[in-house]
Amino acid sequence: MAFFLRTHYKVLVLTILSALLYWYFAYELIRSDFIVLITSLFVLFVFTYLIIQKAKISFWYLAILGILFRLIFMGVLPNLSQDFYRFLWDGRVLFQGMNPYLITPQSYIVGSSMISNTVIIAQAQDLVNGMGPLNASHYSNYPPVNQLLFVLTALFAGKSVLGSSIVLILINILADIGILYFGKKILEVLGKDPKWIFWYFLNPFIIIELSGNLHAEGVMLLFLIWSIYLLIKGQWVGSSIVLGISISVKLLPLLILPILFQWFIRKENSVKGWWKLGIYYILALGTFAISFAPFISKEVISHYLGTIGLWFQDFEFNASVYYVIRWIGFKIVGWNIIETVGLILPIIIFLFIIALSIFRNNKEILNMMTAMLFAVSFYFLLATTIHPWYIATPLLLSLFTKYRFPIVWSFMVMLSYAAYGENGFHENLWLVGIEYVVVILFFIWELSRKDQRELGFLRL
Repeated sequence: MAFFLRTHYKVLVLTILSALLYWYFAYELIRSDFIVLITSLFVLFVFTYLIIQKAKISFWYLAILGILFRLIFMGVLPNLSQDFYRFLWDGRVLFQGMNPYLITPQSYIVGSSMISNTVIIAQAQDLVNGMGPLNASHYSNYPPVNQLLFVLTALFAGKSVLGSSIVLILINILADIGILYFGKKILEVLGKDPKWIFWYFLNPFIIIELSGNLHAEGVMLLFLIWSIYLLIKGQWVGSSIVLGISISVKLLPLLILPILFQWFIRKENSVKGWWKLGIYYILALGTFAISFAPFISKEVISHYLGTIGLWFQDFEFNASVYYVIRWIGFKIVGWNIIETVGLILPIIIFLFIIALSIFRNNKEILNMMTAMLFAVSFYFLLATTIHPWYIATPLLLSLFTKYRFPIVWSFMVMLSYAAYGENGFHENLWLVGIEYVVVILFFIWELSRKDQRELGFLRL
C-alpha cells in the first residue's frame, strides 16, 4: 500500500479532486449556472485524460474508479434533467396494470374517463409537476424493455422518488459494467488496448448523463455491444435476439440493421449468407415486435407513431444541419418549415445508410463498426433534436474504430445546457454553432490525415 501511494500519489490526488467535482455536480450544481457547469466539466475531462492516458494504472483500478464515481450520485435526484420523473411515472402506471401508451399524465390528473377512479398513482402530482407540462401532455414513447426498467422502480420503491431513482442508478451502473466487460473483449479481438473502453467508462459525460441523469442509453448500448460480440463469435442467432432487445430499449439500433448486410453476404451469390441475413432480421425485428405484444392495439400504434413523429416534425433542440435549413426556410418562405423538412430528412438518412451498407466495404468487423459509427453520426447530424445523452452511442462505437471525434463531441455537446437559463429556456445558437463546427472540423481533420493510425495525443 505504501509503495502504491509513493508511486501513484498523483493519480490519487486526481481521483480525489474528480470525486469532489462529481459530488459538486450531484449535490450543489444548479443547471442554470452554465459557466460553472461547463468549467467544472472541462476540468473533469482534463483529469480524466490524465488518469487514462498518462497514469500507468491497472485496468481494474480504473474500473473500480468508474464505479465509485457513479455511486456518488446515489443519494440525490438528478439536477440537470427532469426526464426521470416521466420514467417513474410510466413505471408506476404500468405497475398498476395500465397501458402507458394509452394514458397521458395530464389526462390522469384531470380525471379522464379512460382511467378508473380506483387506480392510485403514488405521488402523481409531484411526478407530473416534475416532468413539466410538455412531457405530461404526450403519450409515452419509451419502448417496452425500457418500460420494464421503469416497472422495477415501482416494484422496489413505488412510493419514494429518491428510492426509485436509486433503482435506476443501480441498473445503469450494472449496464455500464456490462459494457466495460464486452467492450474489453471486442477491443482484444481487434488487437487494440483494452483501456480504450475507459473513454466510455470514465468519461465524465457518460457518468453525469447516465448515472447522474438516469437516461437508459447505457442499457441499450449494453445489449447492442453484446449483440456485436456474439456476432463476432459466430453466434448470430443469439446476436439477433439480443439486438432486438436493444431496439426495445431505444429505437436507435434500428439504424445499424442494414449495415450488417455485407457481414452475412461475404461471398457473391452466397445462398447461405442471404438465408442467415433474412433469419437475423426476422429474429431481431420479431424480438422487438414480441416485446410490444402485451400493449399492442390500433390505438397504441397510432399514439406511439404520433409521439415518435414529434421528434421529426415538431421538437427542435441542439440541431445542426436542420437549423441551417430552418434559417434558409425563414429567408425564402418566411416561416418555420420543420413539418416539410421533418418528412424529407428521414428519407435522406435512410438512403445514406443504404448506400453505406451496399457500396462501402463492411465485410470485416472494424469496417462494419466504422460504418455503424458513420450511420449514427449522420443521423444525428440531420436530426432536429439532439439531447446530450444521445452522443453516448457514437462515443462507444468510435472506440472500436480509428475515429475520435465523438470523444470531442461528448464534451462539446454539453454546451447545449446553456439553453437552460435563469429566465427559462432559450438556445444560444452561437454555442450550438461552435459545438458542431468544432466536431465537424475535427472529423474532417481525421479523414484528411495521411497517417490513419489512432491519434497520437489519444494513444494509450
